[in-house]
Amino acid sequence: MSGHVLCRVEDIPDGTARGFDWPKGEAKVKILVARKGGQVFGYRNSCPHVGVALEMDPDDFMSIDGRYLQCSTHGAQFRVEDGMCIIGPCAGRPLRSVPVSVTDGVIAISD
Repeated sequence: MSGHVLCRVEDIPDGTARGFDWPKGEAKVKILVARKGGQVFGYRNSCPHVGVALEMDPDDFMSIDGRYLQCSTHGAQFRVEDGMCIIGPCAGRPLRSVPVSVTDGVIAISD
């Protein structure tokens, strides 16, 4: 398996997301991985509106109804499947995607 291993798929319950630090050279980039069924989606943990992290509490990324990723600062909501903002001050602007893959139940990010 190539890339930086994050966790196993079952470590992210279906319909939730989890935050990680991605070592990128000397820096660590904050990312999140969301799970919807058997699929996982990776994004930079940065709202396109003002650049703040989406969650206020660790790993609390989802809207109350569990359908969307949500920015805790301004309430913007993003589709899990493509990161597109559908409600809020950044409507029409997506989260920046991060290349994640699943091999034998293990989620990894490409370096």
